[in-house]
Amino acid sequence: MFEFNEKQLWRERAGQTAKEYGQYLKYIFNGHLVIVLVFLLGTAAYYYQAWLKTIPNDFPVALIMSFILTLFVTNSPTYTFLKDADRIFLIAVETKMKKYFLQSMMVSFVIQGYVLVIILAALMPLYAQVHGGDFSQFWYLLIVLLISKGANLLIRWHIQYYVNVRYHYIDTVVRFLINLAILYLLFADSSPLFILALLLIMAFLLIYFQKATSNKGVKWEYLIEQDEKRLASFYRFANMFTEVPKLRNRIKRRRFLDVLFNRVPYAKEKVFTHLYWRTYVRAGDYFGLTIRLTAISGIFIFFLSFGPGQVFISVLFVFLTGLQLLPLWNAYDNKLWITIYPVESSYREKSFKQIMASILGSQGIILSLIIASKGDWMYALISFIVNVVFIIFFVLFYINKKVKNG
Repeated sequence: MFEFNEKQLWRERAGQTAKEYGQYLKYIFNGHLVIVLVFLLGTAAYYYQAWLKTIPNDFPVALIMSFILTLFVTNSPTYTFLKDADRIFLIAVETKMKKYFLQSMMVSFVIQGYVLVIILAALMPLYAQVHGGDFSQFWYLLIVLLISKGANLLIRWHIQYYVNVRYHYIDTVVRFLINLAILYLLFADSSPLFILALLLIMAFLLIYFQKATSNKGVKWEYLIEQDEKRLASFYRFANMFTEVPKLRNRIKRRRFLDVLFNRVPYAKEKVFTHLYWRTYVRAGDYFGLTIRLTAISGIFIFFLSFGPGQVFISVLFVFLTGLQLLPLWNAYDNKLWITIYPVESSYREKSFKQIMASILGSQGIILSLIIASKGDWMYALISFIVNVVFIIFFVLFYINKKVKNG
């Protein structure tokens, strides 16, 4: 006779999910990205430290820190690792799933608590700046944060028992306001009694919802849908760095970019030019990726006053954009009808290189213009020249090597 083992099921599901995430994280955090992250974090830390020296004593630290951390405390989902078929096969053993869901809540608390530790550590220099350089309150602040996170996680779990999403919205708003009040009093160095009173209100809410939902069943559809949304979001993020077979490409019309296609003449040698332009604009989020990387690099350049650093970021992000667009070459690998086109295979490679040069060249020009808008004309010219040289090398040698290797 089959005996259900919820502990074994949880270990299998958690292990499968960890393996799934790890499979793509190794591509995301490759050598190129690690170098970029180290550089960007170092630059951000330098300017953050310099900015801290300029803030006045009446700077609203409590309001800013409480608002930022409230967003992370209020958002408290439980990672259940459920699959679509569970709504059929596990509903019969729902009463035996308590330990499964408890383990899921514990893991969710650890992961989300770790995020809170990182954010609080990043914000502590700001807190200490207006408190005479005092970091001794870190552990007190962290304990209150973790208690609040635990209460939010438990309340959010019980709210999922309600089918009406109106309860979900009301719960989010109420918890956000209570969390904001708790954290504001915390960072404003108010009396611990006020903070304790608000935590007790949170505890009363938890007790109330525990009793109110004690006779309700788990909403399998909702939990599965939430897990699928989280996994889909991760797939979309991972797709920026590598091909994700499980991700369905979303097609977007983007009619306003038809001008790109209309300028391409109808000729045999331009077949792949049409195909690659349409794929770039409408499928796989290649266009959105280019916009995001250009915007991020533009912001960094705009706030960076070090001229050589501006040039470096410009070239670096052009390179990163090129790397992320390389999968575009394989967009039609599994399309049989491409192979029966009466055109030479060299047209495909030529069209791909021309499109890559156009995209990267446009990005390089935009970033150089941002540098010029700050009055750094010399570095803008240097950025333009270096980008042109780099793009020529990237298209003629780097892409050529990748194309030859498949």
